[in-house]
Amino acid sequence: MAGQDLDLKRSAHLLRQHWLLVTAIAVVGLLAGAGYNEYKPPMLVANTEVVVPYAPGFATGSNTAYTDTQVVIAHSDPVLAGALPSVGTPMSLATLRDRVQVLALTSNVISISGLGRTASQAEAVANAVTNSYLAYLDSTASPLGKVQARILGKATAATGTPFYVRAVQTGGAGLLVGLLVGAIIAIAVGRGDRRLRERDRIADSIGVPVLASLSAEHPRDAASWAKLLEYYEPTPIGAWHLRKALHQLGLLNPTPASSAGGTGSAARGVASLSVLSLSCDPRALAIGPQLAAFAASLGVSTSLIVSSQQAEHATATLYAACAAAPPVRSGNLLVSVGEHDDLSQPTQAALTVVIGVLNSENPRVAGTLRASTTILAVSAGATTGEQLARVATSAAVDGREIAWILVADPDPADQTTGRMPQVGRPADGRLPRRVVTVQTETRR
Repeated sequence: MAGQDLDLKRSAHLLRQHWLLVTAIAVVGLLAGAGYNEYKPPMLVANTEVVVPYAPGFATGSNTAYTDTQVVIAHSDPVLAGALPSVGTPMSLATLRDRVQVLALTSNVISISGLGRTASQAEAVANAVTNSYLAYLDSTASPLGKVQARILGKATAATGTPFYVRAVQTGGAGLLVGLLVGAIIAIAVGRGDRRLRERDRIADSIGVPVLASLSAEHPRDAASWAKLLEYYEPTPIGAWHLRKALHQLGLLNPTPASSAGGTGSAARGVASLSVLSLSCDPRALAIGPQLAAFAASLGVSTSLIVSSQQAEHATATLYAACAAAPPVRSGNLLVSVGEHDDLSQPTQAALTVVIGVLNSENPRVAGTLRASTTILAVSAGATTGEQLARVATSAAVDGREIAWILVADPDPADQTTGRMPQVGRPADGRLPRRVVTVQTETRR
């Protein structure tokens, strides 16, 4: 049962994940069902009843052979051909045959039904075929001899399902079929999709916990990047996540290089941060600039450096913005581009954020600027476990350790945490084991 529940949850998650696909196919089914009425519109039915006296040579009473013969005659080509001029709508003999139904009600009474798209068409077909049938029986062409049949009543009231009701019925059926087909396709596509969407699966792929999740900006040109660096304001939830991330990384109160008593990244402690992402994941690129802009908005002197990396096209607009932009955020944020391998030269910034974008197929972490802390920015549904594993391997070869993962644009249906460590009981906080007895007074 546990496995079945997990499978149902997974299927529901895939349906929510591909809701656009399911909705599109459902709409197609709805339109197809409603449009079916144009191809085969609903028919209204008008009926007439004809009493046929017994012809000479046929036994009276309960004689089905006689009425069966009359049914064949009423639906024969001579009768239908004689009715064609009076049906009111031009049609072929084959079409008229499809629109006429003849049934035996008793041993000498038959019913002739006419079908039409409108009530007037149905009534015209029924009356025209009935009149032609009566004329044929009273002619010398009748194989039974002349028979004086009479009509019990002309067709005057057609019945059937109105067009709009039929459209609702077929449209609803098409919608249900579309939903079912869309659900099947969405589940099949989702099960074959190897990209990681849940925070836990992203964390488990390389054994690194998710530090925070936030919505990512999507600048399209250098001007948009400059606007982000100057005016970026996260939502209250996003601001809280960014503040927690900076605090967890020890970057809220870093020590500037000028007062650290040394040079290089070692002198700054954890004041430098490298934010890596993949070229196949453009949404994750904005996480580093957003982190730097937010830190600067808190009054932290921050330097943002775009590292020379393997996927120049992925950061072309950001690179152009940083190459030409002056200090922003009231002078707290200094943006520049980096062409060297590490941060060996000290800066006056309290916090340095380095942006590096790696080639998705062949990531080389060694080609990016080295910082004291390395994190990986990943957006939900953009990368596979194999791609993240190659990044982690490249970082290990270069002597670096990916400390955390930042998830951009998390899936709204994702309820996982990214394996964040939970605060547990202190190791030395043991419960007392010795029981001390205390005497109490007893009443006699």
